[in-house]
Amino acid sequence: MTDEPNTLGAYLRARRELVTPDRVGIPVLGTRRVPGLRREEVAMLAGISAEYYLRLEQGRDRRPSVQVLEAIGRVLQLDDDTYLLSLAAEQPRPRRSQGRREMLPHTTVRLIEQLPFPAFAEGKYLDVLAANPLAAAISPRLVPGANRLRDVFLDEAEQDLFEDWERAAAALLAGFRRAVGRRTEEARVIQLVGELSLASPQFRKLWARHDVAERTGAAVALNHPVVGLLRLDREKLAVSGTDGIMVVIYHAQPGTETAERLALLGSITASGAIEQPAEDRQHDRQQEGRGPSGSA
Repeated sequence: MTDEPNTLGAYLRARRELVTPDRVGIPVLGTRRVPGLRREEVAMLAGISAEYYLRLEQGRDRRPSVQVLEAIGRVLQLDDDTYLLSLAAEQPRPRRSQGRREMLPHTTVRLIEQLPFPAFAEGKYLDVLAANPLAAAISPRLVPGANRLRDVFLDEAEQDLFEDWERAAAALLAGFRRAVGRRTEEARVIQLVGELSLASPQFRKLWARHDVAERTGAAVALNHPVVGLLRLDREKLAVSGTDGIMVVIYHAQPGTETAERLALLGSITASGAIEQPAEDRQHDRQQEGRGPSGSA
């Protein structure tokens, strides 16, 4: 046995509980005491023994073959089994450390400042590392020192921006899980997950699902308090030479009402006509004491 966290077993158990018997063609007879599939049902459908599958969930076997994992992934109806395969890959054990401070190349900072669109940089822990004035005009929480997880799950004003906040929060957290991978024992991850688990029931529920997704672009709808509804395309571009830092850019289709509203927001921002609300100025002052390490 090893004292390494049983990440693979926790993931298998969480995903198994999300697959109902009817989704895999198993008739339900009588009362079931477990959510989702039983262990023996997963094993049967994957073509492995129930004892072996139990060993995987309990962490007594942490190096199953790719073929076994792919079969289990099909039973669990994973859209992409890349993350599942990575949990069993031979890798050095992540060290439980504070981690290095994330450094953004100065050329990337300059690019963000010069872009004519709302843009900011986020690290692998979803800390905001840089942002231009248009990004801060989209949300006063998009400023260096803020953390996207904290703001989306804990800040009501940030939640009000999203037309579908629950979907946005779930996607953000799934991307965070993909970014940190097996490094859930890093002090920074423990601190963030612990803080948000205590403060947000929605975060606790979503974290327990073990949803994983790539941090990719998407269409977003934001209810801006000044210019109204913005239907934007969001791009997420990896910064080369860094460990998970991405540049996030919001842009609108030319000729649309959103493009006009975004241009109006840019004009208002350039004129200095938007005054940051008092609660947001207080938020910024509080964040000044929070570096990417998360310490107060």
